[in-house]
Amino acid sequence: MNITQLNQKKMDVKNYYGRVLKSNEDLKTSACCTTDRLPDEIKSIIKNIEPEILDKFYGCGSPIPKLLKNCTVLDLGCGTGRDVYVVSKLVGENGMSIGVDMTDEQLAVAHKYKDVQMKRFEYSKCNVDFRKGYIEDLKEAGIKDNSIDVVISNCVINLSPDKAQVFKEIFRVLKPGGELYFSDIFTASRVSKKFHDDALAYGECLGGALYIEDFRRILAGFGCLDYRVIANKKIEIDDPALAQKAGPMEFYSMTVRAFKLNDLEDRCEDYGQVAYYQGTIDGCPNAFILDDHHTFVTDKPILVCGNTASMLMNTRYRKHFKITGDKSRHFGLFPCGPAPSETNSTGKGGCC
Repeated sequence: MNITQLNQKKMDVKNYYGRVLKSNEDLKTSACCTTDRLPDEIKSIIKNIEPEILDKFYGCGSPIPKLLKNCTVLDLGCGTGRDVYVVSKLVGENGMSIGVDMTDEQLAVAHKYKDVQMKRFEYSKCNVDFRKGYIEDLKEAGIKDNSIDVVISNCVINLSPDKAQVFKEIFRVLKPGGELYFSDIFTASRVSKKFHDDALAYGECLGGALYIEDFRRILAGFGCLDYRVIANKKIEIDDPALAQKAGPMEFYSMTVRAFKLNDLEDRCEDYGQVAYYQGTIDGCPNAFILDDHHTFVTDKPILVCGNTASMLMNTRYRKHFKITGDKSRHFGLFPCGPAPSETNSTGKGGCC
């Protein structure tokens, strides 16, 4: 795309989410409807969030990781701020929850309830900050290099016409060892140009969906050689006209985590390392789930690849794990690796 086309895509998305959609009931498909089962802790926080914020929320997952106390968290495409306010509660009064969005109408709702939400959380000072800006240019929004502990996003990156630039910015602003944890719509094959250019398909989070292998290549280009899938559901397009336009293309609502680490390899390698989860993460006394193929039971020794060991040792999770072994001896490939993009589970949603 040239600059004119990129700008037009942004304007189309701003118009769709700022003026066309009045609430998540106006969506024409279920690709932007959350179907993930929310943890009880998050459910209890959402009960204390203003209804208008929730009515205008469009998301395809629950991209809020554990262990956020006192962190600085950035939500890309925050909209009316539902996830920003959830994070506000989780990081505590001494943490910071920042939201960036380009849509005035959405941000107006987010700003409207700042004082109300802070009082409801019984905070003496505000720990949320909403900024107008584009997720392709976080520097313009005042987000400094190496300043963010965790970046989250909920069904927004698919709407960007320049996804590589978005991920470039994410890895610029993340601190070393910081985490990207996001939900979005992915495809099992590249979207056709005709479907990509369909305004409704794009606005409904389908036309801009990212082919999973292109996602892998983009991350690798910025030095992130390993990402992990947390949740993965196939989306059924329930709008007949859009389903016909999509043809045989398959879409998935996925939640993914990746870390800003400089020692990851492009394959899972075996160094004989063993991880012990100590049961000390709030809400996870018996087990901690890293991804769809790593569940760490408290005090149980688990063989891990070098990449997994780094994700546990060189991030904010380090205090909660004991890792034995190092990389002084190599035993070949480890039977690990990212999960395939396909899944047998199906869901009606991929953002409400």
